[in-house]
Parts: sequence; C-alpha cells; structure tokens
Amino acid sequence: MSSNRVTLPGSRIGLPRGARVAGPADPEQAMRITVMLRRRAPLPDLPPGRYLTRQELARRYGAGPADIESVRQFAARHNLQVRDVHIGRRSMLLAGRVADVAAAFAADLQTGAIGSRQFRLRTGEISIPAELEGVIVGVFGLDTRPQAHAHFRVRSSSARASATGDTSYTPPQVAALYHYPAAGNGAGQTIGIIELGGGYNDSDLTAFFSSLNLPVPNITSVPVDGGSNAPSGDPNSADGEVGLDIEVVGSIAPGASIVVYFTDNTSQGFLDAITTAIHDETNHIDVISISWGGPEPTWTGQAMQSYDQAFQDAQALGVTVCVAAGDNGSSDGETDGNAYVDFPASSPNVLACGGTSLVSSKGMIQSEVVWNDGSQGGATGGGVSGTFPLPSYQTSAGVPVSVDSSHFAGRGVPDVAGDADPDTGYQITVDGQSIVVGGTSAVAPLWAALAALLNQQLGKPIGFLNPLIYASGAQAGFRDITSGNNGAYSAGPGWDACTGWGSPVGTALLTILGGQTP
Repeated sequence: MSSNRVTLPGSRIGLPRGARVAGPADPEQAMRITVMLRRRAPLPDLPPGRYLTRQELARRYGAGPADIESVRQFAARHNLQVRDVHIGRRSMLLAGRVADVAAAFAADLQTGAIGSRQFRLRTGEISIPAELEGVIVGVFGLDTRPQAHAHFRVRSSSARASATGDTSYTPPQVAALYHYPAAGNGAGQTIGIIELGGGYNDSDLTAFFSSLNLPVPNITSVPVDGGSNAPSGDPNSADGEVGLDIEVVGSIAPGASIVVYFTDNTSQGFLDAITTAIHDETNHIDVISISWGGPEPTWTGQAMQSYDQAFQDAQALGVTVCVAAGDNGSSDGETDGNAYVDFPASSPNVLACGGTSLVSSKGMIQSEVVWNDGSQGGATGGGVSGTFPLPSYQTSAGVPVSVDSSHFAGRGVPDVAGDADPDTGYQITVDGQSIVVGGTSAVAPLWAALAALLNQQLGKPIGFLNPLIYASGAQAGFRDITSGNNGAYSAGPGWDACTGWGSPVGTALLTILGGQTP
C-alpha cells in the first residue's frame, strides 16, 4: 500500500459461501457507492423523554462541511461524480466507472455468481487517502452480494395439529391475546417498514383488510437506490415478507400511516433504506420494523458500525426500531459448530424480537413456549453477540457469556418475544393466496404496532425501549416464557437468550411506561 494511503478499518471481507468467481468486473460498467462520513460532534446523552429534531440532529451532529468538501475533492481526482449529499444521514452518493471506483479505493472487484445469480464481489480490504483517515467511516456498494435473509416461514401442509386450542390467528387476535391497549388505533403515528425486495398487490390488501372489516391503511412506497414495489407472484418469495409486515402492522394499528422503503438486498441498499427512514423529513417516521438480517460473521465491521450509528440516530430522535432476531436457532444457520446471533438485531440500540409458540382457546393463552420446531428446522434466534459488548442496561439481566468458542461477554439477544411459530402463525393474504406465516419476521411488526399504540396512548414517543424494559419492576409488563430452548440456550425465569423478557402484556406495559390502562 502506498505510504499516503491507509486501510479503512473494518473493510475486510471474504467470498460468500457457495460463490464462484468468473473474473474481473467490467471496468466500463457504471456503478454507485455510498460513502459514510463521521459525525461533526458526538451525540449527547439526552435525558429521558428529550429528543432531537431531525433538523437539529443534522445541523449539530451530521456530517461537517469540511469533511464533505474533502470527499468531493477526492471524488473529483478519481473521475467520480457526487450525485447526492445528505448531512443528517452523513452519506454521500458517488457514481463512476468500475475502473475509477476500484482505483479510488484500491478495491479488488470481481464478477461472481451464487447459484444462478450474478453479483459484483469484493474481497480483502480497501484503502483511502491518509488525509481522509477518520473522515470516511464506511464505503458501501462495491459489493452487490445478497446481505440479509427475510425471517418469515410459511406454514407447511404437514403442520402439526393440536388436539385442542387455536393454532393460527389473525394479527388482531394475537394482539388481543397479548392484551394490547384497546382504546387506540395508532392514529397520528407513522410506521416505517424496511423491505429488501418483493412487493404487495392492492388487491391482496383489499381482500385481507375487508375480511377483518377494516379499511386499507394509508400506505406509501418509497424507492431507495432503485428499489420498488415489485411483487413476484410467489408468496414464498420476499412478497411473503412484505405482505406479513404490512398486514400485521396495518390490522393491529389501523389508524397509523405505513411507509414501506423498498431497496435491493445489498449492504448498501439495506443501510441506505434504514438511514432514509430514520431521517425522513417528509414522512416523519415514529417506529421502524425490520424483519431482515444475517449472522454476525457475514457482516463487515464497517457495516455493523454504520448501521449501529444509524440506530443511535434513531434513539436520539425518539424513533423505536424493532428487529427480528432470526429463525435458525442459536447457530443462526452457520455450520461451524459455534453459536451466533443475527444482525442488525444484535445492535445494542434496537429492540430485538424473538419467537414463541402460542396456543390459545376461547381468547385465553393455554401455553406459550420457545419456538423451536425440529421437524421444519425453524427456531427463534437468540444468544450473545460476538461483536457488541454487554450494554449498560443489561448488566443486571443475567446475560451469560457466549457459549461459543470465544465466550465473549456480549449483548444478549433478544430483548422481547412474541408468537413466531408457523404452526401457530398469522393468517395473511399474499399474491392472491390465504396462507399462514410465522417466523420472527412477524414479531418485529407485532412490536412495532404495539409501539405505535403506546405512543398514541401516552401522547409522546416511547423511543428506545430497552433501558425502560430492563429497569426494575418493568418485568410485570411481560409474560415470562420459561420452557423450551433454541439449541444452545434454554428459557428460564427472567431474561433468557431465547425470548428475552417474554411476550408482551400490552396494558401492563402502558401503565409501566406512564399511561393509564384503558
């Protein structure tokens, strides 16, 4: 490496599993990248209930003018065009030829394939000019491999039958079992949903909401990085995720507005959608639902840092972010024998949502245990982060060290739980079909809808819930799940690495958070 260049921390990456490299990327191909810049000042420790406005955050803690100008000059030297600058998001969108981008960042860009799909792949590290050390904190878009998985599962035709009790539900039935506040409907709240593909059909939403005697909610689609509402016609595709998210949120909080951010399933697209939603000055998002993720080892350090900093922004703005904890148990789908947690659920600045198996009868819960379906291979994600240290709000929760080979004392996942078993799943309508769906993908919008209801009832944002629910006495707001396991971790009294504090008791949470039970 040249003496006037430095390695970008956290940029090292290898080939994805199963990838085949075909050769160098076409040097003349046009491409766009997102460059993330440092904050001009550290975010402050705000007192409870005090939040920044989006304009205030951008002005005081966004990207600095001198840093933006330095990157502009760097881009010009390498024949790259600055297509967009967003001070609050601290992002700059650069465009140019593959050859120029590769030279600018000393990146090894190849063309490769995973299965039948082709991608641009990057391996190794990238570098930046020494004068930009610390100024540029992340570079995204060099690699277009799929970054995340949708955490939903369609119930199979061989689903187990229950001798007694209900084993599939409309979303409002699940909300009623969890005693969600009945007086409100989420009016005045706006819920953002992040989608990395797929789409919805108006006819499906009309059929679904009509079946519940509810109006179709106010839904806005926002394209990010060329994404769009593009249903494929297959409910087992990302369409299933999109339909699940909208229909759970929209039927439990029917008065809330819904904004769906569609983007590509890449690290760049995912990050840009998250930061767009958090800093959206048009739609003013109050709550965000994310049902996509992947094992921590599949992410670069720069990605986890940049996403986590975006969630710190959300916290400062009073935006609640709910993230699915994963559907592949304590291994999170990895095959090396170690235990892993799913990111971005493992960020200490989000509400990580695990899964249960819920059986009821006549409107009352009969049993609720950890979701772990050995026959179909699905189980709630959960465990201990290998990246993020134990946050202060978890110091008294009894989080164990990781059972994997590192024995790291990390952030415990999840924080909360809810019904996720496909065999006790949610009745939805997708691509003209009525299906039953589960997965922790259902739990993120389930909690997002609850957050909107709580915001409405309290007349103020609940914001970042974690410090509140880990406080002494807050456990009365949960149904403790004490039976079952997700592989390496078992449920037990209090917090555990399968279901966190448990499933919600909505009216009790409302009281704990300062409201009055309707």
